[in-house]
Amino acid sequence: MTMTVDEIRAIEERFPQVFRRPLYKRFWPLFLVAGTILYLIYALWFFSLPQVMRESHWERLPLFLSQWISYDLQPEFRLDQPEIAPKYPRFSALGEHPNPDWVIRNSDGSFTVQIDGEAKSVTFDKTRATIVANGQAVPVSLTSGKPVVEGPVPDWITVHDDEVVARMGFVGEVRVTVDRVKIRKRFLGWANFVFDTRSPFFGKSAREVFSLIVSGPELRPGTSNLALAADNIWNNSQWQHGDVWTKLLQTIVMAFLGTLLGGIVAFPLAFFAARNITPSGLLSQVLKRFFDFMRSVDMLIWALFFTRAFGPGPLAGSAAIFFTEIGTLGKTYSEALENIDDKPREGVLSTGANGLLVQRYGVLPEVVPIFISQTLYQWESNTRGATIIGAVGAGGIGLKLWEAMRTNSNWANVFYMVLLTLLVVFVFDNISNFLRRRLSRTLHDYNRLEAAQG
Repeated sequence: MTMTVDEIRAIEERFPQVFRRPLYKRFWPLFLVAGTILYLIYALWFFSLPQVMRESHWERLPLFLSQWISYDLQPEFRLDQPEIAPKYPRFSALGEHPNPDWVIRNSDGSFTVQIDGEAKSVTFDKTRATIVANGQAVPVSLTSGKPVVEGPVPDWITVHDDEVVARMGFVGEVRVTVDRVKIRKRFLGWANFVFDTRSPFFGKSAREVFSLIVSGPELRPGTSNLALAADNIWNNSQWQHGDVWTKLLQTIVMAFLGTLLGGIVAFPLAFFAARNITPSGLLSQVLKRFFDFMRSVDMLIWALFFTRAFGPGPLAGSAAIFFTEIGTLGKTYSEALENIDDKPREGVLSTGANGLLVQRYGVLPEVVPIFISQTLYQWESNTRGATIIGAVGAGGIGLKLWEAMRTNSNWANVFYMVLLTLLVVFVFDNISNFLRRRLSRTLHDYNRLEAAQG
């Protein structure tokens, strides 16, 4: 059927919201895309991101990441002494009497240090050093008051006024001056993670340790080798397993205690804050603004405040989580109460029950699953948050993590604690999800039973 012009105009006049929509309604997707692009351009300018990207030292990234999963040994050889001998840092991973097989004393008094087997090495005496890498052997003379590379300089060697630096990739580097040779040799893994250099089990293979624990003579009179091994692991001076795990437990307890106390306080306050339950509108508004204040002050700020009040430790952390959760859980609880179905409450009220019984039988069965679910989620979230606030002195593994990061040379320990934190968050996330699923299934079965009985 063909429509006339008048009929079309009549339809347009009857439905102006369809045919004559405002400009912003017709083009809002385009406006949204344009606004997003403009905002991103503004952010690029405001944070000077192009300049930051240009000035960043991206070449340091591989070295930084390698420090998380490896360790290095740094022997130094003084060439201005009567006899050349290796010197290791005081707290070397090799222990008090290091004698690694990759440091070789040659028969003529020179030394060969194998950085990566024979493919990458340096051989030197007091007058000359020969650096081998990438299929090249580069001689360096040490007799003219400064190191001089003989022949062409490859791109993996940098020559300074008083030092020659040979970069050998991940495995390490060699630094040569006229009076010393410094070596940095890198190994994958974590040195002395199980036993430190003070332990009688240090340097022994897993088979030897097992044999000593099962049938070996007592290494410390009056103490079994099993107890001694456990003590040595727990009190490892380099990795500090005992202290790290104790601080991790503090973090878990902080999160649980703060969330539990916050939920206990927020539970009754939420009933007085819910508009459909409290008898006073003024009280409802006052409590809601109180919840807003408590959660608007970040947990980190509360932690700083309580650290000054109580001193560093887990008490400050628990108090910070407690105060934050009063606001967060109070708001979520009250909103859940305001969205309930009033029919069960009206039914209980019609029986002549008092106000307390009305809340118990008409409101709680509907909101308790929501309360528990929200509390479990906050508990899981606060386990992560407790790590952050620990960095400002509120105790737990966060404080230990910050102490390790401040040295800027202990990134393997940092990675160890990060992995532990991730493991704890993963475990608690699964526990929380399991409890919520069980709760949902139980509630569903309960409702089906009630429906069947009704």
